[in-house]
Amino acid sequence: MRIVVQKFGGTSVASPAAREQVVNRVLQAKKEGLAPVVVVSAIGRKGDPYATDTLLGLLKEAGPDAPKRERDLLLSCGEIITCTVMAALFNRCGQPAMALTGGQAGIITDDQFGDARIVEVHPEPILRVLEQGYIPVVAGFQGETADGEVTTLGRGGSDTTAAALGAALGAEAVEIFTDVDGVMTADPRIVDEAHTLDVVTYQEVTQMAYQGAKVIHPRAVEIAMQYNIPLRVRSTFTDSPGTLVTRGVPYPGRLALGPERLITGIAHLPHVAQLKVILDPGDKAQEVELFSALAAAGISIDLINVFPEQKVFTVAEADAAKAGEVLKAKGFAPELTCGLAKVSVVGAGMRGVPGVMARVVAALYRAGVEILQTADSHATISCLVRGEDTEKAICALHEEFELGK
Repeated sequence: MRIVVQKFGGTSVASPAAREQVVNRVLQAKKEGLAPVVVVSAIGRKGDPYATDTLLGLLKEAGPDAPKRERDLLLSCGEIITCTVMAALFNRCGQPAMALTGGQAGIITDDQFGDARIVEVHPEPILRVLEQGYIPVVAGFQGETADGEVTTLGRGGSDTTAAALGAALGAEAVEIFTDVDGVMTADPRIVDEAHTLDVVTYQEVTQMAYQGAKVIHPRAVEIAMQYNIPLRVRSTFTDSPGTLVTRGVPYPGRLALGPERLITGIAHLPHVAQLKVILDPGDKAQEVELFSALAAAGISIDLINVFPEQKVFTVAEADAAKAGEVLKAKGFAPELTCGLAKVSVVGAGMRGVPGVMARVVAALYRAGVEILQTADSHATISCLVRGEDTEKAICALHEEFELGK
């Protein structure tokens, strides 16, 4: 049985016309001799009746401190509504389909409500549905604990559902259908010359996702990479082949990845805040206390620069006030700057290549963009800039590395 997992995001199921497109995509896969397993997100986005953010707003009306268990139980309903509606549409077309919750589809998670991790996937329930001639339509973003409690997988969790099912079922591929043509060199709303990439590596698309690109969830890519399942990101609404995500093995007729492609794309993350904390260089315990206090408060930090007398790092702007309060309570005097953004160049080809940082600095200098802080890895160089300089920085880097060609 040649299985393909097809995941459809919220915009792909947001209207009757869009849902008809989903049906067409799935039936086309069947015509090609594939056995599709469909994974769906909640219908639409914030403001739509059954979207995740809408359900979350409903819960907030009841009070700010709803238990996480009950929160997950409510939020799981959005995807259940979608899979039920889509199964009905397939049945109307004469194609038997069966709606399944995450738990019914064999997805077992830990008990971290709101951000659960998949610990096991039992493929037997979906294989039975396929063998009976049905299309399984699975509610993404959710699973169950070993003792039957409903959990959700956090933002982008439907991508993770699709990748995990693809791995457990030995799928030929996982297709992520969305409202864009694939993974792009930059945000097309900012860079007119941005275009869809034919092929990217798992590492590149993971880094782009972590640095702010919202096409696919990095956890899903990590699962696909571990089990070597090809991913394809494509649009529900066009015939574009989209972007193939793989280990970099050339596919016939597609772009062959090689060292000549230095930079793959530009990603950005808005709404970032920077904290600077002066410490006594002779008191090493202060450093431990500083980072331990933030960890205990559940605050994630990024762009970390550690010097003997000063620690500089960033947090999400939504966590800035809390981070400041936590540090002040410990006797520190943090200097806080809000309204910043992180802009990153991403590319597996930059590893070991001299001069990339020099080009980044020169491009931003010519554009009049001040670099407030930097960090790098084998596949990324990230620069902290003022929020009002974000678009200038993205466009300058896109042009510098000739990504519009």
